[in-house]
Amino acid sequence: MAENERALEDGIVTDLRDRMTYGSYLDLDRLLGAQHPVSVPEHHDEMLFIIQHQTTELWLKLVLHELGTARDRLADDDLRSALKHVARVKHIQEVLTQQWSVLATLTPTEYAQFRGDLGNSSGFQSVQYRAVEFALGNKNARMLGVFADHPGNLALLTAELERPTLYDEFLRLVARRGLPVPAEILDRDVREPYRMHDDLVPVFREIYENPHEHWDLYEACEEFVDVEDNFQFWRFRHLRTVTRTIGRKIGTGGSSGVDFLQRALDLTFFPELYAVRTEIGR
Repeated sequence: MAENERALEDGIVTDLRDRMTYGSYLDLDRLLGAQHPVSVPEHHDEMLFIIQHQTTELWLKLVLHELGTARDRLADDDLRSALKHVARVKHIQEVLTQQWSVLATLTPTEYAQFRGDLGNSSGFQSVQYRAVEFALGNKNARMLGVFADHPGNLALLTAELERPTLYDEFLRLVARRGLPVPAEILDRDVREPYRMHDDLVPVFREIYENPHEHWDLYEACEEFVDVEDNFQFWRFRHLRTVTRTIGRKIGTGGSSGVDFLQRALDLTFFPELYAVRTEIGR
């Protein structure tokens, strides 16, 4: 055996005929064959651009998977299991935010050489991103029109529009614990975006000022704040990456670009969990 060569152990399977393999299980032929640059001649950095967005979509698929199960667990009064799935979402969010540093290596000069080949394709058209926003409370029925020509995407987003959000399910659980969540929140039309309710702030003040009596609810509140903070970090890194790459150009999908992304930073999913911080200790 050559120096610095590791011997194969006798038990390692090397005859892979008629067996499930790593590649077949992960469908790698299809996955790794799904990168199709459109620039002519093909620009080297378009592969980075494609893979960045494809991996983001894979992580978003997992976020939706975890948020769906978290809501099921909350509906079953299984808060501990729900928080396990929320914790996983938080770790995925960290990966998604870190990914922007890879795309940020794409300079304005490099991107300009193939940006025109992208047509009107834009992250604005990501149905999974919209579904995640819907699952967290930022619902907008007008977004359904963007996906009217794709039945599968339309069905996914319609289902999220009509399903209670993560916060809805949590507030219902809080009410079942005996805390006075206002009836108009519990009975709200879940197809509408969630809006601030001042009458809910005292409920969270009770939880925060008596953590030993409501420990798991107290913990859940902080987990939800983590999710929102992480989402805002992701939005901010997106904004900064776009700013350094295209400046204030109009987005490929027709948006105002940086200004449009800037306004997203004003959106919130769990407003009372931030409002209560002003009241604690008064």
